[in-house]
Amino acid sequence: MSQYPTSFDKDDLLKCARGDLFGPGNAQLPAPPMLMMDRITEVSADGGAHGKGHIVAEFDINPDLWFFECHFPGNPIMPGCLGLDGLWQLTGFNLGWRGWLGRGYALGAGEVKLTGMVRPDRKMLTYKIDFTKAIQTRRLTMGVADGIVEADGEVIYQVKGMKVALSES
Repeated sequence: MSQYPTSFDKDDLLKCARGDLFGPGNAQLPAPPMLMMDRITEVSADGGAHGKGHIVAEFDINPDLWFFECHFPGNPIMPGCLGLDGLWQLTGFNLGWRGWLGRGYALGAGEVKLTGMVRPDRKMLTYKIDFTKAIQTRRLTMGVADGIVEADGEVIYQVKGMKVALSES
């Protein structure tokens, strides 16, 4: 079982972004404005659809967010890649939460479907990630997961085979 709590508020996420949560050289979230969530509501190493771990987080949407002004001026939409990055951020966070060492980096995704948009009138994104594999060997630390992003309860992004690794170098 992890030594960390199973939910985190914005202050905790900012602590992680500074490298103060999991320790220097270990999993770290990006700082705002690239931090793509406001809170983590659930995290586990053995929950989720496959019993390999899961994580759920939320991101409050407001019309003043930085990307609305510059992504398609006059037709503000959150870039889909930011939602995907939020899923990768949380996948790496889960590995650090497990106590696994190293800095996180995305390795790829098997399949990505974007079926909706985030416009300034949306209120909240919910990220839901279910691990299909969590591997820690002498040579490799990696998580493989499927994830969805919901906007106000509507599934708008789906990702299968998302991969994030931790490296101590």
